Amino acid sequence: MQAQNKFFDDAAKVLGGTASAFIGLKREFEALIQQKFERLLESMDLVTRDEFESVRQMAVKARSEQEALLARLELLEKKSEGKQASKRRKANVSEVSTPGKGAKSRRARK
Repeated sequence: MQAQNKFFDDAAKVLGGTASAFIGLKREFEALIQQKFERLLESMDLVTRDEFESVRQMAVKARSEQEALLARLELLEKKSEGKQASKRRKANVSEVSTPGKGAKSRRARK
């Protein structure tokens, strides 16, 4: 009986030591794999998450500014078209009402 208990105690100690050795081996293996991946990522010249987010925010800001400028340009074009149309109407009305004041009559006077 004593021999069996001693055998089981020794076996438990050996297995406990083996388990701790495997745990240490696992940690070393994980560290080695992590180093390999870090080297691989460094060689790929990838951007960090912070760099990506800052560039994305700059792009969003530039896009919104572009849309605002486009809307402003369209508004100015509409105003310009309205002014040109009113100038044309005024010019047409003045030519019809005063026939002697055109460019041809000025040349004839000189």
